[in-house]
Amino acid sequence: QLQASGGGSVKAGESLRLSCVVSGNTFSNFAMGWFRQAPGKEREFVAAISRNGRVTKYGESVEGRSAISRDNAKNTVALQMNVLKPEDTAAYYCAAVFRSSILSAVRDGYRYWGPGTQVTVSS
Repeated sequence: QLQASGGGSVKAGESLRLSCVVSGNTFSNFAMGWFRQAPGKEREFVAAISRNGRVTKYGESVEGRSAISRDNAKNTVALQMNVLKPEDTAAYYCAAVFRSSILSAVRDGYRYWGPGTQVTVSS
């Protein structure tokens, strides 16, 4: 089970830190990802991190402004987002895939999903 938190309403230029807690004792076996979906749009890849946290991957729209990290001891993956823009407004979802050595940037690359947390950025 995945549970994301940390969303909220902020102004453009501000920062937010999203967290996702994963239940169970095999968290380190899962590659993790973040996606987002704005109303009327496709679900978009945001970031992904390898099982050991050494490899990361970012979507073009957030690269340079965001950082994904994980703490395997706490079963948590985080997404730090800086210099937020109104176009970052979306529901953000964390996702997991078991024992994948590939950091997928597509929705079908992940099997497990949590409910979204809403991020709203006003200008």
